[in-house]
Amino acid sequence: MFKKVILLTLAGIITYSCATVPVTGRRQLNLINNSEILPLSYDQYEQVLKESKLSDNKEWTAMVKRSGKRIKMAAEQHMKDIGAEGQLEGYDWTFNLLESETVNAWCMPGGKVAFYTGIMPICATEEGVAVVMGHEVAHAIANHSRERMSQGMITNGLGSVLGTAIGSDPTLTQEIFMQSVGIGSQLGMLKFSRTHESEADKIGLIFMAIAGYNPQEAPRFWQRMNDNANGERPPEFLSTHPNPETRIDDLNAALPEAMKYYKK
Repeated sequence: MFKKVILLTLAGIITYSCATVPVTGRRQLNLINNSEILPLSYDQYEQVLKESKLSDNKEWTAMVKRSGKRIKMAAEQHMKDIGAEGQLEGYDWTFNLLESETVNAWCMPGGKVAFYTGIMPICATEEGVAVVMGHEVAHAIANHSRERMSQGMITNGLGSVLGTAIGSDPTLTQEIFMQSVGIGSQLGMLKFSRTHESEADKIGLIFMAIAGYNPQEAPRFWQRMNDNANGERPPEFLSTHPNPETRIDDLNAALPEAMKYYKK
């Protein structure tokens, strides 16, 4: 009986804690407000910067910052066009290139983006950077980290209130947060991230197109990423995705919609 009550309670929490992903309209679990998660995100981002070395490659750094600014403006414009600009309240966009051989990039809630230098040769051009940037900005706009953290809190028995979770187990809560932005251990949430990654691909195509970058570069970038793996364990940036052939097919299928927004 007690177990049944717990299950019903959790079902109620999930039912009444749903939100809608901007752009796609997908329903998502949302137990955390931006007023709660954004301060945590900004503190963690500053910690990452303290523990990392900013790249001294001026050309690459300029591409990351320039692409970030253009795609951020495109995303904000699109959110305004669909009447969802209020969802970006409190966002503080930042774009940095960190020195690391890791082939990865990520975005914390609120628009805190980091690229690693290891991904830059695969990006090759600013349009290649824009593919990754659009994808990462899409994660922030779609609140994927907040959704994954909500799921992680439930899965790990931390309840539905972030402040309570931090108080009861701050180490686990921090680990869930880091995993939710793609820079921590898995904690059993890999199956959720595939949906998020595919969604970010499609939203990112639209953002890069609005920003004036050709979305047709996206399948080419992911082909280069796949070629870079050389049949070995895929880079971290690919680890939560379907196989590359399926992914490229999905991107090609989404291109006609994205191209409607592209103006040379």
